[in-house]
Amino acid sequence: MKGFSKDFSEIVTLTFTLFAVIDVLGSIPVILTLRKRMGEINATLATLVSGALMLAFFFIGEQMLNFMGLDIHSFAIAGSIVIFILGLEMVLGWEFFKSENDVKSGAVVPIAFPIIAGSGTLTTIMSLKAEYNPYNILIAILINLVFIFLTLRSMDLLERLLGPSGISVVRKFFGVILLAIAVKIFRANIAF
Repeated sequence: MKGFSKDFSEIVTLTFTLFAVIDVLGSIPVILTLRKRMGEINATLATLVSGALMLAFFFIGEQMLNFMGLDIHSFAIAGSIVIFILGLEMVLGWEFFKSENDVKSGAVVPIAFPIIAGSGTLTTIMSLKAEYNPYNILIAILINLVFIFLTLRSMDLLERLLGPSGISVVRKFFGVILLAIAVKIFRANIAF
């Protein structure tokens, strides 16, 4: 029983760590903005693609980047640029990501990547492997994917709760937050 409580504690720690990095709740204004342009978001597809990316980086992330001649810092910088552009869209009301007729592609880019399974999430998953039991990391990923799916499926309810003016205020606020996060990721990785 002692081993279980230690594992349970580790699973809780890992789940909350990933939850904070993924920050799907903080991404709600971004997703609502994108949804307004793209139409209905396929929650199942976005969850499956982001889950596949997380698992791919869990198992072979470093090897994938090395194979393509990339390092983790270049990957993080590229993700920060996409996040920066999303933040600009939210704050200024400009449209950089053009609407596509294919809703499936919108569920993949930019929702599954880089909003849900962004460079921060993927590098965090790779770095957690050095310290924690791999099975507990996988359980934490699964728990977060369930929460992501439920959040994406609840977009109508969340939109009704916030209302048009609430969405506008939250979108601008989180746009500035996204800009700050993008700059932080960029600055942390440009030195390497």
